[in-house]
Amino acid sequence: MTTLRNVAIIAHVDHGKTTLVDALLRQSGAVRENAEMAERAMDSNDIERERGITILAKATSVEWTSAEHGPSRINIVDTPGHADFGGEVERILSMVDGCVLLVDAEEGTMPQTKFVLSKALSLGLQPIVVLNKVDRPNADPDRVLDEAFDLFAALGADEDQLDFPALYASGKEGWADDSMDGPRKDLSALFEAILNRVPAPKLDADAAEQPFRMLATTLEADPFLGRLLTGRIVSGRPKVGQTLKALSVGGELVEQARVSKVLAFRGLGRQPVETAEPGDIVAIAGFSKASVSDTLCDPSIGEALPAREIDPPTLSVTLSANDSPLAGREGDKVQSRVIRERLLRQAEGDVAIRVTETAERDAFEVAGRGELQLGVLIENMRREGFEVSVSRPRVLLREEDGQTLEPIEEIVIDVDEDYSGAVIDELTQRRCDLVEMKPAGGGKTRLVLEGPARSLIGYHGKFLTDTRGTGVMNRVYKEHGPHRGTVESRRNGVLISNGSGTAVPYALWNLEERGVMFIDPGTPVYQGMIIGENAKPQDLEVNPLKAKQLTNVRAAGKDDAVRLTPPRRLSLEQAISYIGDDELVEVTPKSIRLRKRHLDPHERKKAARAA
Repeated sequence: MTTLRNVAIIAHVDHGKTTLVDALLRQSGAVRENAEMAERAMDSNDIERERGITILAKATSVEWTSAEHGPSRINIVDTPGHADFGGEVERILSMVDGCVLLVDAEEGTMPQTKFVLSKALSLGLQPIVVLNKVDRPNADPDRVLDEAFDLFAALGADEDQLDFPALYASGKEGWADDSMDGPRKDLSALFEAILNRVPAPKLDADAAEQPFRMLATTLEADPFLGRLLTGRIVSGRPKVGQTLKALSVGGELVEQARVSKVLAFRGLGRQPVETAEPGDIVAIAGFSKASVSDTLCDPSIGEALPAREIDPPTLSVTLSANDSPLAGREGDKVQSRVIRERLLRQAEGDVAIRVTETAERDAFEVAGRGELQLGVLIENMRREGFEVSVSRPRVLLREEDGQTLEPIEEIVIDVDEDYSGAVIDELTQRRCDLVEMKPAGGGKTRLVLEGPARSLIGYHGKFLTDTRGTGVMNRVYKEHGPHRGTVESRRNGVLISNGSGTAVPYALWNLEERGVMFIDPGTPVYQGMIIGENAKPQDLEVNPLKAKQLTNVRAAGKDDAVRLTPPRRLSLEQAISYIGDDELVEVTPKSIRLRKRHLDPHERKKAARAA
């Protein structure tokens, strides 16, 4: 009988989860020694590879033979570390019985460490703490272990959870030991800790003989198999060809379908199997309507399995069809009907996203956990050929007992000592409160603040300027608190094109004294498009189309080549957080343009008077 364990790897972003999973796959034999395996193999999505972050939770499986437990199979779930994708973490943790908490031995516990650990402890999971990157020159594993224990205590861990095993490791070099003086040869200590610490799946004694039940926790689309619903089997054995039904959280029938495939996780891939045992994590194909949080079960079952509540969204943007003069030139999915279908499909698989239609019917309010989550959704859409207009993000307020509440975030900043004053001054002006300030080693200071989420929209660029690019900022949702009043937004106006055509080098050269450009010469522009940032607070209409006048008089220096300063390039997230309430970001497969909501200057004045 093979021993089965289900475990999640949780950590703050960039603390080395996916790299550690790579090493586990190699050393367990799930991937042959001489086989090609991409670095961070679990990050299969293009955006995940480009940004070096995990966005989608993914399962894998490794086999390990232990002297004490014999042949064992460990299902490992790699979870996102960024709080914006916390919906993935919350769902996935319901499939496992224990977790490996990875903490960087230099950085220590960070906001997302606290976030993911609180979710794991509230579910009663048994944790194993791994102090990763202990081979780094500034690593201080003893301090970080004390920080981790304090964090466990602060989050209300019970005595059993506080008695966690701690391992010292380097995921990059592929070793883990229970002491700093260990042999540092492989990850066998981690495999043994998982088998000893993580309990077997909690099942009824006769679970295998009961009717089939499984809670769907992730949904993905396969071009050949259709919908794939992944979850952990609670009871029964699913069989290919078996008829099952899907029940919603409330117990209503969603659909009845025939199972076309049962897929088990084996190494980096999924293998078709005829059946699977209770407690195992599998993907089932055959359903066409069932979604996340639905119960897949035998037709004789009448009650749905309880689904865990997900924290509510905190931020929203309005997405609408692109209506600029350049619309339809670069994308092939421009109709609001197609955009609506795509957004509803996203909301179906991602429970942390909420989509509602606005009064105009051709625009949609998309609510999520943060700018990064919404930015990744829009980036995926533009790569699929969509053209959309995006509004400035807005925080979602609540009304309780006649009081307006807004999302409050915990902000942790590591910054060089010389720049800490500028950062504190800026954030206190944005209604943030300084909670803690302490040295972080290496000449850096750690600042812990609490402030409204809306005050940080558009702040990241200013933060990088104030810290000369050396600061690191992490944020995580804390609670909804009393509204903190008005927060000063962007202090500079913008340069707006007063005509349509192609930007000319000579015109842009003359405009450089007005501010910073966002475009290159030769860029198509239109009336109402934002081409740069004004050095002064007010908006300014300018002419980027004015060419140099040609005369028959020639003089020394008249025909010198125009030397332009390189324009400021805004990424998608930077553009979305930069714009004001009366502005939009035009997103196409090839371009990101900033524009005024009303392109005509007279319409802008009318709207300003009405406001």
